[in-house]
Amino acid sequence: MIDPIRFIEDKRNGQEHTAEQLGDFVKAFQKGEIPDYQASAWLMAAFLRGLSEKELEAFTLALASSGRVVNFPQGLACVDKHSTGGVGDKTSLVLVPLVAACGARVAKLSGRGLGFTGGTVDKLESIAGFRAHLSMAEFVSQVERIGCAISGHSGDLAPAEKRFYELRDVTGTIPSIPLIASSILSKKLAGGSRAFVFDVKTGSGAFMRSLDESRALARQLVNLSGSLGRKSMALISGMDQPLGRWVGNAAEVREAISVLKNSGPTDTTFLCTSLGGAMTFLAGGVSNPVEGEKLCAEALKNGTALERFRLLLEAQGAESSCIDFPEEMLPLSPEQTVIRSKSGGKISSFKTNEVGTALRHLGGGRQRKEDTIDHGVAIEVMAKIGDEINPGDPVFTVYHRRGAGTETALDLLEDAFTVSREATAPSIVIEVVD
Repeated sequence: MIDPIRFIEDKRNGQEHTAEQLGDFVKAFQKGEIPDYQASAWLMAAFLRGLSEKELEAFTLALASSGRVVNFPQGLACVDKHSTGGVGDKTSLVLVPLVAACGARVAKLSGRGLGFTGGTVDKLESIAGFRAHLSMAEFVSQVERIGCAISGHSGDLAPAEKRFYELRDVTGTIPSIPLIASSILSKKLAGGSRAFVFDVKTGSGAFMRSLDESRALARQLVNLSGSLGRKSMALISGMDQPLGRWVGNAAEVREAISVLKNSGPTDTTFLCTSLGGAMTFLAGGVSNPVEGEKLCAEALKNGTALERFRLLLEAQGAESSCIDFPEEMLPLSPEQTVIRSKSGGKISSFKTNEVGTALRHLGGGRQRKEDTIDHGVAIEVMAKIGDEINPGDPVFTVYHRRGAGTETALDLLEDAFTVSREATAPSIVIEVVD
């Protein structure tokens, strides 16, 4: 039986826990034998004192094994991708069928939107009939049958992680790189994949605003994956402006379809082939990521990625005709308001988090956990950093319905960009950590 007070004091004093102690602590907390206030005290001590690599490995394994674990048949080595969250980030919708079309097995566990960032499950639920939550047996069977599946996180996968996350959210201990890494990896381990590619966002639309913070998280994720026996790579990608042309659930599905048809925005396509190349490499399909990128580009050109997306939709109960008639099957909200530039020059920066927040106020994200999503509201990004712009030129077109949050959203967007005399388009992939 663990002594919680002694356990907290040890970490407060900078001592290192054993793997057995951490395992007992997680089990006792999950059973309700340790109250929230004592778990919160330990989280703050860990936040201030840090966790050693051995502690972090043991804590992550304890979280991962706190519930059910997805087990794929022997020889079925799956790859998964995780994004730390961004605005307009629809890459998972493209990557899952794209990488599967390149011969890899992709088992993607996804979540709903968090804060100002969008969620893959919310986007997919804008497609009529899509079953976003598969049973464990259905998830494994679909990956075996068609090479890929996307499912929302099940409550019985790493349930202890969810309880610790809820405490971190209200105790000021969210921005701890070791605790973030353990949260991400515990769910990935429970999901059963053997290799991970991490898309670590950096900039005004990311949770990690500075490049140094993003580097530290990327390195921590790769190191921890290695110590847990998993192959991984991390790409640090820019989030100083929304990714692609569209922000909003149905609109982002439409953009993902355009990428799969090889006619999408350049930045979205580039990031998808970069991440896809890394995933294909880790899955063993090619000898290096550059070869994987070429394979992904070819799968977009020859239509095999698009057809794999059709198979994915049909396997999960969705209307695959949205691929052929996206504007009819994925309608946007009827009212439009254009946000125009008051000055001329070049777009030099975005408050990207405020673009995501504006979408929430329109109804495209949640203010409260119980809120329902309006899948049709959207923000079209008409100009990107480095683009020439004249007074009166459109920067955003907002698709909305009249409601309580509309004026707030429009006010946020009026202030969400700056125009200067000179500006240069930023890099999409900034660094690779492997």
